[in-house]
Amino acid sequence: MLAEREIPDEVADEVLDRFTEVGLIDDAAFANAWVESRHRGRGLGKRALAQELRRRGVDDELARDALDELDPDQEEATARELVRKKLRSMRSLDRQVAMRRLLGLLARKGYPGSLAMTVIKQELAASDEELPLLNDSGLEAD
Repeated sequence: MLAEREIPDEVADEVLDRFTEVGLIDDAAFANAWVESRHRGRGLGKRALAQELRRRGVDDELARDALDELDPDQEEATARELVRKKLRSMRSLDRQVAMRRLLGLLARKGYPGSLAMTVIKQELAASDEELPLLNDSGLEAD
């Protein structure tokens, strides 16, 4: 941006160094805040968060450090809440369609396949006790 405004490199470096010195530029703090905000607000998993940080120019090591702060139990709880929320609108679907859609949801949000499958199977089993999904025949699952 400074280069686009034809600011000489040495002046830009001086300004950026001063901003860093007084704490106006702190990529680590930005990365930590971004991970926290986007995980809680949008329900994004580590993979999606890493991609977003990369697109915003955050150094890979700083991004890794910020992502390491995301508690695995919290990530699982967030995935579980996303599945529960989506299941409410899937009562008329058969089990395989529901599973496929839920897997797609969690994949787009950046959750690993193994975590997604575990959470979905557990939540489908729990929801079947309350309101069974339809099986392939269109009848309630046993």
